[in-house]
Amino acid sequence: MAHDVTLIPGDGIGPEIVEATRRVVDASGASIKWHVVDAGQDIMAEYGTPLPDNVLESIRQNGVALKGPITTPVGSGFRSVNVALRKELDLYVNLRPALTIPGVKSRYEGIDLVVVRENTEDLYAGVEHMVGEDAAESIKIITRKASERVIRFAFEYARREGRRKVTVVHKANILKYTDGLFLETGRQVAAGYDDIEFEDRIVDNMCMQLVQKPELYDVMVMANLYGDIVSDLCAGLVGGLGVAPGANIGDNMAVFEPVHGSAPKYAGKNKANPTATILSAVLMLKHLGEAEAADRVFEAVRAVIGAGERVTYDLGGDAGTSDIADAIIETM
Repeated sequence: MAHDVTLIPGDGIGPEIVEATRRVVDASGASIKWHVVDAGQDIMAEYGTPLPDNVLESIRQNGVALKGPITTPVGSGFRSVNVALRKELDLYVNLRPALTIPGVKSRYEGIDLVVVRENTEDLYAGVEHMVGEDAAESIKIITRKASERVIRFAFEYARREGRRKVTVVHKANILKYTDGLFLETGRQVAAGYDDIEFEDRIVDNMCMQLVQKPELYDVMVMANLYGDIVSDLCAGLVGGLGVAPGANIGDNMAVFEPVHGSAPKYAGKNKANPTATILSAVLMLKHLGEAEAADRVFEAVRAVIGAGERVTYDLGGDAGTSDIADAIIETM
């Protein structure tokens, strides 16, 4: 039986890298029925919004979406299309693996880290205002419910994937109520997972540790702001956002996407690297229970990039977006 998946090409380089990814997924052995819907800057004139209702309806119906990068139009009323999607669909987990791929230039080898980022609250809830003319105030919101469900996801993910340890990242030494609640909740959840090692780290120390000795860490779970920063740090350890997949996951729905931007100046030039989107599709295939197809794609990506012969300019080659997809398909 085919899996129904919403496909959102996005804008800028989005349509090119999403099309390359679609071809790779179709060649993987998994049966996917794609439902294409448009979102982003390019449809503003027609719909008056970068996120039409039919996009949300399609994701709700299918439960799974693969999405390209989207430019949030200035003055659209959205802080971010991505933030709006997460809020409307309650996608409370942002999953960001960082894994070394041979052939990708990096100062490090053997990186295998996973950041689990809470996606719905913290300072990113956007509760802020001016205090008079010369001060601004932003309110940091941490709830026990949101903390518990994202930390439990991290432990369940670690157990399911055969990972060894979960680290709760916080600043509870200073933010004793908000981050204190997050840490307390982490300790409570960890008590139910005797098979998974648990520890906690203060966020600034965590950043230093990741640069000095990343091999000591495995799955890390943290609130929204820290997750945004630490996940990019981890992407830097493996070569940058061009090879960094991502997923936004809720109880009933999941949206898989690269974490880099839409790079409009490269749109239509067949130059953009689709690797992050293809690796996001690997996460999607695993989510759909298509583990063999996911492994097939992942190993082909590693082989093509490792060979270094048919890769895009950012990976040291001169292949186009469609060319690297062709190479991955041929390797599979």
